[in-house]
Amino acid sequence: MNARARLALPREERHPNAASAPPLHRGSMVSQPWRGFWRGIAGGLGAAPAAHRRSAQPRAPWQDAADRRRLLFALLTFASAVIASWLYARAQPDYGNPWLQWGQIALFAILSTWVVTGFVTALMGFWVSLRGDAHALSARAVQHHSIDPEARTAIVMSICNEDVATVFAGLRATCESVAATGHARVFDVFVLSDSNDPALIAAERAAWAELRSALAAHPEQPQIEVYYRLRTRRTHRKAGNVADFCRRWGRDYRYMVVLDADSVMSGDCIASLVKLMEAHPRAGIIQTASQAVGHATLHARGQQFASRVTGRLFTLGMQFWQLGESHYWGHNAILRIAPFMQHCALAPIPGRGGLCGPIMSHDFVEAALMRRAGWHVWLVSDLQGSYEQQPPDLLSELQRDRRWCQGNLQNAQLIAEPGLHRVHRAMFAIGAMSYLSAPLWLAFLAFGTTLWMTGAAIAPDWHAVPAELRSLWAWTLVMLFMPRVLGVLAVVLRGAQGHFGGTRALLAGALVETVVALLQAPVRMLAHSFFVLVALTGWKLEWKSPPREAAGLGWGEAARQLAPMTALIALQGLGLAAIQHDALVWLAPVALPLLLAVPLAVLTSHVRLGDWVRAQGVLVIPEEHRSPAVLRRAWRHARVLAAAA
Repeated sequence: MNARARLALPREERHPNAASAPPLHRGSMVSQPWRGFWRGIAGGLGAAPAAHRRSAQPRAPWQDAADRRRLLFALLTFASAVIASWLYARAQPDYGNPWLQWGQIALFAILSTWVVTGFVTALMGFWVSLRGDAHALSARAVQHHSIDPEARTAIVMSICNEDVATVFAGLRATCESVAATGHARVFDVFVLSDSNDPALIAAERAAWAELRSALAAHPEQPQIEVYYRLRTRRTHRKAGNVADFCRRWGRDYRYMVVLDADSVMSGDCIASLVKLMEAHPRAGIIQTASQAVGHATLHARGQQFASRVTGRLFTLGMQFWQLGESHYWGHNAILRIAPFMQHCALAPIPGRGGLCGPIMSHDFVEAALMRRAGWHVWLVSDLQGSYEQQPPDLLSELQRDRRWCQGNLQNAQLIAEPGLHRVHRAMFAIGAMSYLSAPLWLAFLAFGTTLWMTGAAIAPDWHAVPAELRSLWAWTLVMLFMPRVLGVLAVVLRGAQGHFGGTRALLAGALVETVVALLQAPVRMLAHSFFVLVALTGWKLEWKSPPREAAGLGWGEAARQLAPMTALIALQGLGLAAIQHDALVWLAPVALPLLLAVPLAVLTSHVRLGDWVRAQGVLVIPEEHRSPAVLRRAWRHARVLAAAA
């Protein structure tokens, strides 16, 4: 029987995974041009285009609750920021330079609003972690539901020049877990490759063939189809790859679960996503709160620990005030394919420069377009079994952040697009501010240093600083660090400290993570400021995935990337010392971490130090204390594939 005849057979009569791709069933996914920021402002943020306009629907109870919560959020944030800014302006001594002085006051107002926004979000998350949320979607509500056999779902993983062992080990564990649920016939898996390295492409094909054979070796289980497609016309990066899948095969499926190259998801988690979609027919996107796992360096351990303790509060807090108008992170989520194809095609932003061209950070934009069309976007925080990896070292994190910075600044141009919901306009602003805050903090410090140097009558002594200013600085520090305190407190009040090795280990982990974060913060501030400059000036950006495996940074590599920062702060310190050496005390919190940037990056990138910290019982996360089966499988498969490479 030839291949064409075999593909014509019903699925159950074919050998599992007999074809690299199913027959085409083409559909349309057409993008609409963007109105543009200034035209959108001039048009008064009008209605959406007719093709994407949502029909009138009765308001759900959660929408009234969301309005009340957002009003509370806004009142708490802006009242705190206005009072703090007023007190700061009153407490400022006369430096003799009103332009610099009022510039610093304006920066303080913006930054205090930003800091309070994070604190209030964490405070709301703390409340939800202890009291729950009656209006949120919950996986528990559908755990006993069945899955309609017609709810065909594609699990798609877009890859581009990735570590093959990591990708296919996680994918195999996910497929095996899905097969174990008994719902395998509902799902098909697609590996969508944009790789252009011939050696990697050959390795991907070999790993895909091995995966098919491994899954077919268990005939006692319902088989899950795994397909592989290599794109030769690689346009619009991941968003273009997923859109290409939708145009070719989207009409064959009701839902699509999107995975990243480092994603691992349990079968129960994926099945629960389908059940939630079936139970909520107006849901267009449901995002899981994925957990960071998988790396053993000190840097990654700190990030994983922070994600589970502090990051959990931010996730719950955003869920609290967003509800059905939430955001989408681009992976570990389920999408309803028909409205996604109809409303979420992404046109490039017209013009030239770094903020024009194809949409880079597509996820927030797709969520905004889905909601504009009348579909709900939810974040579900109680779904277990959704995992991803963090970058293994600081340089890899900054490499990723450079892409995210440019994407988020690009998305900010879409704030004024007609018909977008105000929450998604706010999310575009928040995404941009996540990186714009870095040069603003840098400018604030520069203004303060300049004012200090020009105000010769002001002695650089702590007791000479007005009491109101000291109180405001203390208030700012409380706003910055209180989310970490609330995160630890929430774990203890829930009685979950045992999952982190006990109360003492939890507190030690929080202390170590905080110290590492403080030492890395000035490096991130300077790097993000540079990334903003790169994005605004249109310098070319090389789009590369960060490494998935921890190899340990070399001293030369770290020095090439970070030594310019060290040299810059050293020169500034020498200049400041020549003018007013007493002021070096105030520069020290920023200067010392930058002077230590190279050794800090190298030491935190090596697995040996991370393993030693783990051996002390510090920075342990629940997945290490008691590893889920799907992760144990993924790690075992990764070791086997790495050994065979």
